[in-house]
Amino acid sequence: MSNEQVTTTHSAGLFFIRTLLGILFFMQGYGKVFSIGVSKVYEMFFKSYETKLLPRWVTLPTAYFTSYVELICGALLLLGLFRKYAIYLLAINLLIVSFGHGLMEPIWSLEHVMPRAILLSALFLLPPAWDKWNLDAVILKN
Repeated sequence: MSNEQVTTTHSAGLFFIRTLLGILFFMQGYGKVFSIGVSKVYEMFFKSYETKLLPRWVTLPTAYFTSYVELICGALLLLGLFRKYAIYLLAINLLIVSFGHGLMEPIWSLEHVMPRAILLSALFLLPPAWDKWNLDAVILKN
């Protein structure tokens, strides 16, 4: 499909997916960074991973990485800025989170991961040319 054939519906659909995913990640990261605090997130969730053979030098940076990636990349998706880099970092984030949940509990609830994974997969699979409503197009001329 050429750029001329991209309809408003295509652009609106991709805008919706990107914006919804951006909101989900941004709000998650905002809560971790500003409401709870990353050190408290570490104490509440990540510290317990140290009982499963993961050293502190892995768990502590991971708490900061996941929290800030969710915040920053969620905001980038909302703005439509550096979208390609944001979705790659969010994919890494979801892999880390899924591994961590699986490490702690062999059978765990997918209610938070699956919606994000599905929306993120859609962003990987849908043609980037459909995403016409973004700041990348304005600022970077992409």
